[in-house]
Amino acid sequence: MTTTKKSAERLIKKYPNRRLYDTETSTYITLSDVKQLVLDQEEFKVMDAKSAEDLTRSILLQIILEEESGGLPMFSSTMLSQIIRFYGNAMQGMMGTYLEKNIQAFIDIQHKLTDQSKGLIDGNAVPLNPEVWAQFMNMQAPMMQGMMTSYIEQSKNMFVQMQEQMQTQAKSMFNTFPFPTPATTATPTTTTTPPAGTPEKK
Repeated sequence: MTTTKKSAERLIKKYPNRRLYDTETSTYITLSDVKQLVLDQEEFKVMDAKSAEDLTRSILLQIILEEESGGLPMFSSTMLSQIIRFYGNAMQGMMGTYLEKNIQAFIDIQHKLTDQSKGLIDGNAVPLNPEVWAQFMNMQAPMMQGMMTSYIEQSKNMFVQMQEQMQTQAKSMFNTFPFPTPATTATPTTTTTPPAGTPEKK
């Protein structure tokens, strides 16, 4: 029996007519199909068929845009405005890492809570269908919200402390630079000689 090894990364080509071609299935796919690949945690890469440019981020942003334009948006206008203000800012790179780590922390907490809940239910041998399981997980939302609030508060305090340390280090670093002291210009003094024949004041 021969087994075919699945490639680590699925290649999707985008053609000038904006059509997406899945090289693994040899079929044209839609943006919804790409979204399903994301939900299925499939590793893939979208590449321009002509220039070989990596378009993965662009396609993912299109999916986010469609989702945000739909029923329940995830980002408020205030949040989007705050994110935009970080572009071109000195803290742009750090903010991207900060958001990524917080999202990963949220996912880790979600997985941990799910595993604990499944272990509790399996231990009691309670059979649950998908609908009952979804209702059960929705009931855990307040607990998860509390955990995330605590984590975000700790994360915010750490971020503020890091900013203060960076400011202190920056001041210390600039104070060690031998900046030249601006020289003070002396004001010349002028002596007025009285005209000849003028009596001196006593």
